[in-house]
Amino acid sequence: MDWGTELWDQCDIIEKHTQSGLELVEKYVKFVKERTEIEQNYAKQLRNISKKYNVKRSSKDEQDCRLSSYQAFLDILNEMNDYAGQRELIAENMMMNICIDLTKYLQEIKLERKTYLMEAKKAQQNLESTYKQLDSSKKRFEREWREAERAAQYAEKTDQDINATKADVEKAKQQAHMRAHVAEECKNDYAAQLQKYNKEQQHFYFNDMPLIFNKLQDLDERRVRKLAQGYNLFSDTEKHVMPIIGKCLEGITKAGTSVNERNDSMVVIEQNKSGFERPGDLDFEDFSQGINRASSETSLSTPKGPMDLLGKNRGKNFWLFSKRSKLSPSSFPPFSPPAPSPANGPPSPKFGRDTLSYCLKEINKTVKPRISSFRTLRRSRFTPERIMPTVTEDFTHLPPEQRRKRLQHKLDEIVKELQKEVDQSEALGKMKDVYEKNPQMGDPASLASQITQTSQNIERLRAELNKYEAWLAEAGGRGDTLRLRAFAFNNNGSHDIHSPDGAHSDESTPDTSQAIYAEFDDDFEDEELAAPIGTCTAMYNFPGASEGTISMQEGEELEVVEGDKGDGWTRVRRKNGDEGYIPTSYATITLSK
Repeated sequence: MDWGTELWDQCDIIEKHTQSGLELVEKYVKFVKERTEIEQNYAKQLRNISKKYNVKRSSKDEQDCRLSSYQAFLDILNEMNDYAGQRELIAENMMMNICIDLTKYLQEIKLERKTYLMEAKKAQQNLESTYKQLDSSKKRFEREWREAERAAQYAEKTDQDINATKADVEKAKQQAHMRAHVAEECKNDYAAQLQKYNKEQQHFYFNDMPLIFNKLQDLDERRVRKLAQGYNLFSDTEKHVMPIIGKCLEGITKAGTSVNERNDSMVVIEQNKSGFERPGDLDFEDFSQGINRASSETSLSTPKGPMDLLGKNRGKNFWLFSKRSKLSPSSFPPFSPPAPSPANGPPSPKFGRDTLSYCLKEINKTVKPRISSFRTLRRSRFTPERIMPTVTEDFTHLPPEQRRKRLQHKLDEIVKELQKEVDQSEALGKMKDVYEKNPQMGDPASLASQITQTSQNIERLRAELNKYEAWLAEAGGRGDTLRLRAFAFNNNGSHDIHSPDGAHSDESTPDTSQAIYAEFDDDFEDEELAAPIGTCTAMYNFPGASEGTISMQEGEELEVVEGDKGDGWTRVRRKNGDEGYIPTSYATITLSK
């Protein structure tokens, strides 16, 4: 069943239906656009909230990053950021695959529909024009036929009139005959126009309009099919990213399950352990013997002077959670110095009337307060004279345990930087040797400034290494950097063994630091015997005269142990185990996949 057969007389209905279909497509496109805007706003808000809570870390946050709960929260923020990216991808795909595609298709079918409607209108106009011609010929035939009838009647009346002359009769008959002839012509013209109209009408209703209606039906069905694809894409676009969204949600779940409360507690201990000893018991102060106290904590002996008593106990009190309570003068028992004997003479004028006030003044002048714990240093902020710790290069402002850790961390950074400078020095030295032996490859003098700068950096880092190793030894730490090879660099590009105390060992002089490094030689040998990462074939002869290089002949095949790190050298190995560096440009290298 098609529209041309069943809806041959419903042109207006078909036009309205197709227009309604186009409006539905436009409505769906607007719906998807609003959905993409919602997705984009949602993604933007997710990114903003992830950025808001994942701000630049402060020093406190750097410590908290080691906590599994804090790291899990950061992982959740990262997963939410990835989740926001998937929402943006949904919006982008919907916009590209649905909105833009349907909008373009909508313009095409609008133009096509307009063309079909114009054809239908043109066919209808042709039929109406033919009908007008038919109607005109019909009216003319009708008019001429009536005129012919009147002319015939007048001729017959004239012929019967006895008063009419013969000329009048002949004239009346000729007029009737002429009218009859004209009426006959009009009749034939009307018959021809009627036949033409009927033919065109049949062609209009059975050929032209059915064909146009069928084309409109095909257009509408294609529109519906395209719209259905847009409906499917609406869900398929989101289904396509659901696996990635699922991974994001799995990552959030994994972050939650990775939280280890016991490990967090251990991290807090490791980060904040001060290394101080707990404060001892307070000494008994025997006020019955004046303000002197016993020489020991368990027994009473000869009283000591007030200076010793207050100076020794100063800073002994230790409060964990609250401020130090101020003691009012009324909380002390009245102080009565022992009456002097006549043999001793009158009391010294230094004490005056208020001996306790004098003692406190003397203590402030002579006795340096002791801090029995790091917490007492914090308590000082409640005193009128605030004492703020000064940050120093050797980290002496930190508790012992934290100082050791910071010094060790600083040493590790210096060792890494020093290793980097030494590697660069080796590369520059090898490049200089190659330039000297092969001037066509480059000018050795061009490397002088780089070699000088690298040497200065190495000396500076060696000095810092010695300084921080000394501070670490002072703090009672064991320098883990002693397990590594120390670094020294001379003008020839060779490396000496650097002892922990900063002295240089000679090959002829035994050095105790060699024993420290000996147990790690096996590790370096294992590293040298690493598995090859590819093969290479020598394109030119290379003498390998400088230290660390290896000679090769044209066409020789070698194993690649270490690739070019940007310095122009590749580490290779022969089958007999000999290893060394060769210029990368001298060989054809094939790395294993």
